[in-house]
Amino acid sequence: MMNQMNSPLIRIGVFYDGNYFLKISDYYYFQHERKARISLEGLHEFIRHQVAEEEDVDVRLSQITDAHFFRGRLSATEARDKDRLFHDRLLDDILMNLGVQTHYMPLKTRDGRLQEKGIDVWLSLEALELALHKTLDVVVLIAGDSDYVPLIRKLNTVGTRVMLLNWDFKYEDFKGETRVTRASQQLLEQVTYPVAMHDVIDRGLQQQDEVVEAMFVSQSEPAAFAPSTVPAPAKVARPSGPTAAGPVGTVGMSTIKNLKNGFGFVVMPPNNLFFSYADLTEGDFNDLREGDWVEFTVGRNHRDEDCARNVRKVQPPQLSDDDEYETVGAHAVAAEL
Repeated sequence: MMNQMNSPLIRIGVFYDGNYFLKISDYYYFQHERKARISLEGLHEFIRHQVAEEEDVDVRLSQITDAHFFRGRLSATEARDKDRLFHDRLLDDILMNLGVQTHYMPLKTRDGRLQEKGIDVWLSLEALELALHKTLDVVVLIAGDSDYVPLIRKLNTVGTRVMLLNWDFKYEDFKGETRVTRASQQLLEQVTYPVAMHDVIDRGLQQQDEVVEAMFVSQSEPAAFAPSTVPAPAKVARPSGPTAAGPVGTVGMSTIKNLKNGFGFVVMPPNNLFFSYADLTEGDFNDLREGDWVEFTVGRNHRDEDCARNVRKVQPPQLSDDDEYETVGAHAVAAEL
């Protein structure tokens, strides 16, 4: 098959709706039995093989020449704590090392919630422009929103084939509410090559397909978008009373009350402290268990509420008869060690 430049090479442009992709990665890390994050490098290799198969060319002639990642992001002031900024920088490093160009827009607060606006329009404009000026043969879209239908129709008009990597799954979030991820039917009907990734991955894992296995981060390599490994502070200041978490920056020790789908709560009256996998400073969130002792720093989230940051699993404190406890329900929090 020859393209517009009379070359046998198939030029591929990959375009990520960042939040959609990160949601997919979270699903495989927390919900799916694979318990691992998506490897961008492995995903790109899968894309090359999939395009080669669909375009009926040797995989060596199937090359990603452009890759772009679009996402809304907090400003440095809004992020507030260095760990969240570290996670953003870690994501930037991973994308940069793979040659993926990043495009960020500021998140906007509306009705008390952070919202992402304009990402779909920006991605669409960039994808169409690059398809025209760089004569991309295939645009691979990692997204699921029907807002991308106009983009696909335009790409079809100019003769650029579109491959849609889409997922279909549901799960319960930490509140017990059912969440569904499913690509728009309009998208599936408009694209040249719809790829049902949930089926491809499950089938490939069962068959031990090397290309599918490589789509996940292994234990021996850094986990993409995983929690940081910033060491916990050496000096520990304990909360002074059972009715308050303490000022921001206070370091405490307590037990995990409950865990679900990448989120949890640390026992700390009056309301306990929420934390997520991104607040873990070391180890794997999936290795945590309810009742585990953890050390943490009291922080504030984007709603200006107390939360637990820099969460780190520790050994239960060995206390002598002279040590005092503050009892919180069925849990004991050391007042002094």
